[in-house]
Amino acid sequence: MEVSEIIVTVLGIIMLIPTLASITRFDQWWVRGFDFPRIQISLLLISVLIAYILTVDVNNGWEISLVLLLIFSIFYQAIRIFPYTTLAKKTVQSFSGDDSKNHISILVSNVLTTNTNYDKLISLVKTKKPDLLLTLETDKKWESELEVLETEYKYSVKIPLENLYGMHLYSKLELKNIKVKYLIDDEIPSIHGHAILPNGHPIKIHCLHPKPPSPSEDLTSTNRDAELLFVGRDVKKDQETVVVLGDLNDVAWSRTTRLFQKISGLMDPRLGRGFFNTFHTKYFILRWPLDHVFHTSDFTLVEIERLKSIGSDHFPMYIKLNHEPRAEYFQELPEEADEEEEEWAEEKINNGHPTATDV
Repeated sequence: MEVSEIIVTVLGIIMLIPTLASITRFDQWWVRGFDFPRIQISLLLISVLIAYILTVDVNNGWEISLVLLLIFSIFYQAIRIFPYTTLAKKTVQSFSGDDSKNHISILVSNVLTTNTNYDKLISLVKTKKPDLLLTLETDKKWESELEVLETEYKYSVKIPLENLYGMHLYSKLELKNIKVKYLIDDEIPSIHGHAILPNGHPIKIHCLHPKPPSPSEDLTSTNRDAELLFVGRDVKKDQETVVVLGDLNDVAWSRTTRLFQKISGLMDPRLGRGFFNTFHTKYFILRWPLDHVFHTSDFTLVEIERLKSIGSDHFPMYIKLNHEPRAEYFQELPEEADEEEEEWAEEKINNGHPTATDV
């Protein structure tokens, strides 16, 4: 076997690892890390497959098996990301009309604590005029700089922290029953309560920013998964109009996020509309969607947009929804979790050792 054949064969075997890791339920950070760059992995798999076919004279069982495994891996990755392409079916229907009393607009921005471009975010808020502004990684300095917004945003929840998990919620809509909770980790806050639409309808909101699985943050995805699934279970139990928003440190197509949707019944407006990759702003070829807004089926979509950079490592996300109760009768809901998935979710939640009984 020539050197070139050895190289492409080794590359082919290596490129099977991400798919194998994704199929498993191991929660070590390096295993779950393969959930993120599915687009990039797909492109690499295609490149390696082409190189292998062009380099190796595929004529025995081993070589044919490797080709088939690479093809399987490409299809596996493609199936995960296809729903987020514009070729797929939109599950959340678009709204057309001018009755704004049923609208709620949301801007989510992980500002990056060390970022000092305060004016860029403030300018963006003044341009988009969201009803809710959720900022993540905000500390005392950011809180001070954002005070200029409080004339228009009369309701706020402030949790300034220096540990990269500070969180601030600013609202034009009346906020009620607001609770700050530490669901899994006593250093990681979340905000829960109700925002009241102009028509008087209450929307339960859950603002989240769990730790990512990484060598510098959390060696496993257990706590992140537990927090997300804990909230998902509560959403299903409450049966209210709900919006879940924040930097979930997970991608839309991961096993955990898909299970979260199955358990909660919440919808993702990005399906059929695009990836809306929000991280990382500086690396075009290394981007994936970490910032999310999920909602119950009684909403239709007015607008969704990834906004321009404010100097953070995350792009802000903007979404405007229309509360439309009859929509739940004509929109396609996520499939429900089966018994095995329900048990796995409960196991994940218990392994995360939740410090709260509900949200």
